Amino acid sequence: MPSLISVPRITRRAGKVWHRNMVVFIRTWQVNFFPPLVEALLYLFAIGLGIGSYVHDINGIPYVNFIAPAILAIAVMNSAFFECTYGSYVRMYYQKSFDAMIATPLSIEDVIAGELLWGATRSVIYVIIMLPVLAAFGVISLPLALFVIPFGFLGGLMFAGIAMCFTAISPGIDTLNYPSFLFITPMALFSGTFFPLTLMPVFLQYIAFAILPLTHLVAIMRMFTLPSFSWLILVHFAWIVVVTTFFCLLSINLMRRRLIV
Repeated sequence: MPSLISVPRITRRAGKVWHRNMVVFIRTWQVNFFPPLVEALLYLFAIGLGIGSYVHDINGIPYVNFIAPAILAIAVMNSAFFECTYGSYVRMYYQKSFDAMIATPLSIEDVIAGELLWGATRSVIYVIIMLPVLAAFGVISLPLALFVIPFGFLGGLMFAGIAMCFTAISPGIDTLNYPSFLFITPMALFSGTFFPLTLMPVFLQYIAFAILPLTHLVAIMRMFTLPSFSWLILVHFAWIVVVTTFFCLLSINLMRRRLIV
C-alpha cells in the first residue's frame, strides 16, 4: 500500500475536473460574486472604521490599513477551506460526482488534484473581487498589492490541501463542523489578523508561528499591501511551500484510500 505522503500519479486530466467546477461557478456567478464583495465592505466598516475609530494606529500604521491584508488572507483561507470540505463532500457523497468522474479515464488522483486546484483558484477569484474594494478605500498600496493575487493561489492551495484531509477522514458532513469551529475560527482571530502577535504571551506567539498557517499568509500579504518587506518573507514563504506540499500529498493519498474502500 502506498505511503500517505507518496507522490501520486497526476495527469493533465486533472484540468478537466478544474474546468467542470469553473463552469458550475460561472453559471451561478450571481451567488458567487457578491459574498466576497460584501465581506470586504463589512470588515472595513465594522472593524476597520468601527474599531479603528478607537484604535487609531498600530506601530504607526492606520488600523484599517493594518487589517486590510488580514481581510484578504481570511478570504483566501475561507474560500479554499469551505470549497474543499463542504463543497467537495457534497460532490463526493451526495451528488456522486466523484464516482461519475472516476468511471471515465480520470483517476482518483486526477479528481482530487483537480479539486485542490479549483479550491486554490476560488481563493484567487475572491482576492481579485476584494482588491478593488480595498483599493477604493485607499487601504492597500498599489501596484505592489497586486502580488497578492498569484500568492493567493499558493495560500489557497495550502488550505485546500488541509481541508481535503478533513474531508477524507470525516464520516459525515456534520463532522466537518469541528475543524470549522475549532480550527478555522480560532485561527482567524489569533494569527496576527486584527491585532499584532506581540500582544499575546510569548508561548502563544510561538504556537501561532509554528502551527497556524494563517499566521504566515497574513504576514506575507501585509508585506505586499503596506508595503513593509523584511527577510522574514523568505521564512514565511518556505514554511507555506513545505506545508502546502505535505498536505496536498497527504490529502490525495487519504482520499484515494477512502474512495477505494
